[in-house]
Amino acid sequence: MNGIVRFLLSGAAVLLTAYLLPGVHVEHYGYALLVAAVLSLANAIVKPILVVFTIPITILTLGLFLLVINAVIILLVEHLTPGFDVDGFWWALAFSLILSIFNSIFTDLLKDKRNKNS
Repeated sequence: MNGIVRFLLSGAAVLLTAYLLPGVHVEHYGYALLVAAVLSLANAIVKPILVVFTIPITILTLGLFLLVINAVIILLVEHLTPGFDVDGFWWALAFSLILSIFNSIFTDLLKDKRNKNS
């Protein structure tokens, strides 16, 4: 049950982030859920491969290159998902940062709710 709630909140985070950023467009909540699903798959499959291949540049930039990898993943998801458009690299970078913040907030809210019920 917790996984379903997290997935639905992740879709809400995608929709809210797209609403805040004028360079990111999501048609409706169904596409936001699709973006959340494809993004989680890309983060589980593609991102570790990119991180391994870019270890030297990540070390040289003190980890800041991971932000570039996040933006590239967002752009990849844009190409794979209908109803989701990002206007460029910088919007993808901003989208990834704000989406991370919203997902962290939602995760903390779920933890607090679970702690109160226990």
